[in-house]
Amino acid sequence: MGGKQDQDEEAYGKPAKYDPSFRGPIRNRSCTDIICCVLFFVFILGYIAVGILAWVYGDPKRVLYPRNSTGAYCGIGENKEKPYLLYFNIFSCVLNTNIIAIAQNGLTCPTPQVCVSSCPTVPWTVEPSQFSQTVEQVFAANRKFCLPGVPGNMPVLQSLQQELCPSFLLPSTPALGRCFPWTNSTVPELPGISNTSISQSISGIFDSLNARDISVKIFEDFAQSWYWILVALGVALVLSLLFILLLRLVAGPLVFVLIIGVLGVLAYGIYHCWEEYRVLRDKGASISQLGFTTNLSAYRNVQETWLAALIILAVLEGILLLMLIFLRQRICIAIALLKEASRAVGYIMSTMFYPLVTFALLLVCIAYWAIIALYPLHTWLTPPEYVFWAPNSSLPGCEKAPMNTSCNPMEQVNSSCPGLICVFQGYRSTGLAQRSLFNLQIYAVLGLFWTINWVLALGQCVLAGAFASFYWAFHKPRDIPTFPLGSAFLRTLRYHTGSLAFGALILTLVQIARVILEYIDHKLRGAQNPLTRCILCCFKCCLWCLEKFIKFLNRNAYIMIAIYGKNFCVSAKNAFMLLMRNIVRVVVLDKVTDLLLFFGKLLVVGGVGVLSFFFFTGRIPGLGKNFENPQLNYYWLPIMVSILGAYLIASGFFSVFGMCVDTLFLCFLEDLERNDGSADRPYYMSKSLLKILGKKNKGTPGDKKRKK
Repeated sequence: MGGKQDQDEEAYGKPAKYDPSFRGPIRNRSCTDIICCVLFFVFILGYIAVGILAWVYGDPKRVLYPRNSTGAYCGIGENKEKPYLLYFNIFSCVLNTNIIAIAQNGLTCPTPQVCVSSCPTVPWTVEPSQFSQTVEQVFAANRKFCLPGVPGNMPVLQSLQQELCPSFLLPSTPALGRCFPWTNSTVPELPGISNTSISQSISGIFDSLNARDISVKIFEDFAQSWYWILVALGVALVLSLLFILLLRLVAGPLVFVLIIGVLGVLAYGIYHCWEEYRVLRDKGASISQLGFTTNLSAYRNVQETWLAALIILAVLEGILLLMLIFLRQRICIAIALLKEASRAVGYIMSTMFYPLVTFALLLVCIAYWAIIALYPLHTWLTPPEYVFWAPNSSLPGCEKAPMNTSCNPMEQVNSSCPGLICVFQGYRSTGLAQRSLFNLQIYAVLGLFWTINWVLALGQCVLAGAFASFYWAFHKPRDIPTFPLGSAFLRTLRYHTGSLAFGALILTLVQIARVILEYIDHKLRGAQNPLTRCILCCFKCCLWCLEKFIKFLNRNAYIMIAIYGKNFCVSAKNAFMLLMRNIVRVVVLDKVTDLLLFFGKLLVVGGVGVLSFFFFTGRIPGLGKNFENPQLNYYWLPIMVSILGAYLIASGFFSVFGMCVDTLFLCFLEDLERNDGSADRPYYMSKSLLKILGKKNKGTPGDKKRKK
């Protein structure tokens, strides 16, 4: 048995050897992964250049403002007083409920579009008896809805044939700078237009964009409740901090209560499955009677379903009981490490607020990318295209009209074809410049993923360095450095920017591959090819597993980098080998920590959610005048904001605690391999861990002067 264990350890590398000069995170270190560091800085310079190009040459108006038939923007320039876009016949549009696509590309409408100062408020239509009158007579109050420059003495029939003026108007509401008809408006008698067509065409967009009143009400609710939302977030912060700090006292009982709770839930599940199985067995309901069906709910009424569920739950219950019996020592080690992590956080309280730094850096990365996205380079690289268009190409005089050919909107159209106009079609989508634009967009997306992953890696490495300095301090807290977090931050930036960039790049490439695969799956979803869908699903599952593994490996590699200062590949290899030599402890600690942190998040988020619900709904009597709940239009709005904020705060605090546990665990494993408890090689672990392992320090090296 001993020989086999030695062979297994040899397969995963040799245990760490004692180094008399090692006293925690090494100070005398050199820069690592310099090539990747240079590559990262060059990439960042290119990313900055793309941002400058977007800022200087980009045009955010394309995203923010709609354009009329001539390509002019509504709401700025000569149309400053006309912020809304009116479609003469919106029912000819190819409507999509994708709001982002509408905002960026506009509605695809083969109908004239004009900028107006306000949307129509009453229904109106041109009567047949008015065809012989002039535009000035018929469109007296609605002249602003005609195209600019229409002569007042032009016959109405001619203006309608050339589509210079609308033949009808519907009560509309502005949304995203465009006039959309009301779904309950009275429709004039026009061919192909009815209340049903309005409801089907407009309801999707109208419901998504909704009326401006909802935005006003939401703003009013935030104005009335922002103070109490901040109070709820403060409660979440205090609860998260107290939970972590009190773990040193209640970690053991809490973990065992949670484990017993899981066993109890599984036991109840077994009992429920047995009762359902017994009832269906007595009725004789079998899967042989049901046969194969795609209606999955039908399988609840057959005895085999509940029998299979009973067997699965019983197996899980048995496995958990066996683990509890045979792995009790490792569970006790995990509990002791959780207590030690709580103690470390108590000594280095500044680490609890480091997520604010990470959040600020992530905000900068996302905001910078958003600016690039908001300032597209279409004005510089993709000029707009204008083509000739007529409402009816079959009319006399339109046989030789240059339909769909390029034109200049500034030049006057001289043609015998009725209604022939030069309209804005879109932006040029082919050519060298357009390929360059696509490459720049890919560059920007890669920059977003890489910078975000690098910021997260920086936070993990900095926290690992701070907590490692706690573990390797023999006399705590006397030997802990004065500013462990600041020292770890400066040390990481100075020496290991390249290593962090290397790990972030590997993770970024996998995430980009996942995004591409999701895009392909979205495009092929309409094909309904079962084989293709199955293959894509397998690839997506593999990439998901690969991403999870790389995140796990990177996290532990950053811990080794923070301690020993070696490059990424060596650190990742050493961390992986160390974990594989202690795989059972890794699994137990990981699951115990996940269970505990899940309960902590549930406690914080659930507590804040319940408290917010009772307060904002006025169900807490006797609070006094100064603590009355505000009068709100939507009481669920501050409740949801409070719950979301509490989740983010709890996630930030518990991510620090999780990083602390992982760091102390790797240090604990290194401590077991490096030291033996003698006077020259004492253990650095806590007394509780020594007691669980049945070990002790034979000497007291406290009199020896230790270099820090």
